[in-house]
Amino acid sequence: MNHHNQQSSDGRHDDDAALTEFLASLMDYTPTIPDELVEHYLAKSGFQCPDVRLIRLVAVATQKFIAEVASDSLQQCKARQAAVVKDKRDKQQKDKRLILTMEDLSKALREYGVNVKHQEYFADNPSTGVDPAARDE
Repeated sequence: MNHHNQQSSDGRHDDDAALTEFLASLMDYTPTIPDELVEHYLAKSGFQCPDVRLIRLVAVATQKFIAEVASDSLQQCKARQAAVVKDKRDKQQKDKRLILTMEDLSKALREYGVNVKHQEYFADNPSTGVDPAARDE
């Protein structure tokens, strides 16, 4: 009766067969992220693998991660723009374009434990590029 508590060899066989079938299907699948790009970044991290199935598995996982971050960024963008429209009730929302900002992306990435620090640009700080001695004046 308690099917989930029993570890049968048939269940493992089914899992192994499904995994084998999935890995075989990766040979015929062309992921959005090219194998060469995945191999490049894996090599930069010190990992080398001659098995193209593993390379494609990493590509599929990366593609899924990017899709989730993009979807979450879109939700952040919609929420932000809905708040702006609510503040300006006199103006009808004629322009329905969504404008994704770095802030939207940063909030979405933060949910995945990735903190994006905004770089300081020349125009962001009036003292950038000024001689340190002249700043005190």
